[in-house]
Amino acid sequence: MLTRRTSLLITEAIVLAAAATLAALVSTAEQWEPLTLVAVILVLALASDLFAVSHHGQRISGSFLALVLAMALLGPAPAAAIGVASVLFDQVRARNPGSLLLANLATFATFPLVGGLLIQAADVDEAAAAFPLLVFGVFLLTNLLNFVMIAGHQAFANHLTLANKFRTIFLPVFPSEILSAALCALVASFYTRTGVAAIALMLLVLLVFQYLLRELLLSRERAERLAALQLGVLVSMIETLALRDRMTARHSAAVARYARAMAEALGWSKDEQELVHTAALLHDIGKFAFPDTILLADSRLSDEQWEAVKCHPEDGARIVRRIDGYGPVADIVHAHHERWDGRGYPRGLAGEEIPPGARVIAVADTYDVITARDSYRKPISTTDAVAELRRVSGHQLDPRVVETFIALLTAGDLSFAHGDDADFEAELAFGRRVHAHALPRTG
Repeated sequence: MLTRRTSLLITEAIVLAAAATLAALVSTAEQWEPLTLVAVILVLALASDLFAVSHHGQRISGSFLALVLAMALLGPAPAAAIGVASVLFDQVRARNPGSLLLANLATFATFPLVGGLLIQAADVDEAAAAFPLLVFGVFLLTNLLNFVMIAGHQAFANHLTLANKFRTIFLPVFPSEILSAALCALVASFYTRTGVAAIALMLLVLLVFQYLLRELLLSRERAERLAALQLGVLVSMIETLALRDRMTARHSAAVARYARAMAEALGWSKDEQELVHTAALLHDIGKFAFPDTILLADSRLSDEQWEAVKCHPEDGARIVRRIDGYGPVADIVHAHHERWDGRGYPRGLAGEEIPPGARVIAVADTYDVITARDSYRKPISTTDAVAELRRVSGHQLDPRVVETFIALLTAGDLSFAHGDDADFEAELAFGRRVHAHALPRTG
């Protein structure tokens, strides 16, 4: 039986062979004239690789613009040949492993060939007003094909999702690609009027493209490093809280697991499930500021202490909101002690005013507190807990979420029914993995 890696290599070898065969079949002498233009575009493609930009481990080269120009002004066969030549030229310096070299060869033989065939099939005169629009459209289409083939190779080889790569690699550079497509179409149009002199404009386009792209990616990487640093500080705070009070750590882990299970049962998307899981892990982060007399109290709190406790949702939300992109998490943390009947705190929200994630966490929070053996109150059985949840349903808790949770409990889908086996470190590690992939490459 073929392994995943072997299947991928065979598929890419077949794609490369098919592209090479088709290019040879459609090649004509006219496509290779004038030789001066072929040589100039080849030099542009090779030279642009010297200014490639690295982003998330993948190199983005300006040779794409030269290849689109080859598709438009020469034809499919020369475009594919120049694409393969640029990969081999880059390989001398990059020294990519054989599997990646094969993927690059298959990609850079295929998308120039496809683009050249599309322009050829459109049969639009180079002097026509529609010609630049055709080049613009083919630029964007082949750019997407280029991304899908390169990112698809990496996603398949590393068991990752292509959707995540599209969000983190393709979309951030797409605005600059639109600008590049417009400039490339302009150069192609100028060539029909001024000849090879228009290539000087192409060189300027390449330099501008690489400069803008480099600045864009550097800015994004700085933002990602800052977000990672902020998240690291937050994780350190959670772990410090866990060292002070293992009960709070275990409780947060249990609530996170309950909340994620409920979100899935409610039909929420993966992103929504991850959001509520993260918020559940952080829902008690506001307790970080509690003195031990409150955090570790084993008796009834005074009125003054209770008022301090009621501040922890707002304090926690303020902490979480300082991290870029964590506004939705902060909103849930802020509202996790609101009640369905509007008698909760800190803002007295009611019913649908309460964020859905906060309503889910409220049910998980209540259940864990009344059933866990390390809680500050005497634990009750699952049967009694179900009865208690139904008693407060429609008053303290969202009725729909309560019934969803009870269905999970009675069906036996929650093996950690009392939360005593909830592993804080495991849930925290899950959160780290989620956000490492979320922070919010073309070949």
